Amino acid sequence: MAEIQQQAAGSHKPGKRRAKKMSTRIDMTPMVDLAFLLLTFFMLTTTFARPYQMELNMPVKSKVDTPVKESNAMTVLLGKGHQVHYFFGLNTLQGTAPAAPELHTTTFAATGIRQAVLRRQQQGPLIVLIKSSPDARYQDMVDILDEMNRTHQQKYALVKITQADLTLLNRATL
Repeated sequence: MAEIQQQAAGSHKPGKRRAKKMSTRIDMTPMVDLAFLLLTFFMLTTTFARPYQMELNMPVKSKVDTPVKESNAMTVLLGKGHQVHYFFGLNTLQGTAPAAPELHTTTFAATGIRQAVLRRQQQGPLIVLIKSSPDARYQDMVDILDEMNRTHQQKYALVKITQADLTLLNRATL
């Protein structure tokens, strides 16, 4: 605790009398104890920042391919340079001539792929097929999955890119 120490009585000289100087000494031990108690209390009661993660449920792999109606499909191709290419429908062969769908190019900005998915969702049910090219980065895949989460897209699939898709993608980047 605090205590007051008085100086020893000195010689008494005639003249002015001075007030006695008193010094104080504060014992800091209880305050340090309290600081450590508060520190440990707040450390034990706080929750630390949790890492950001998105739950991704993958279906069980089956030998039977699930057919997708072309009118409900939207194919998203992840290209190089953080670019997103998409077209509506499937890139399939019709007869002997390949059907070249109209390829749109956009980015991951809020006015990019997000708006395209939201506009298409308003027209009816939608299944998004996500295909990553060899030039795409891992961050592109994370970004497109985030966009599916933000647009509340319930049905989407990660699909291997085909040679027809690569040809279409190469034609668009030239």
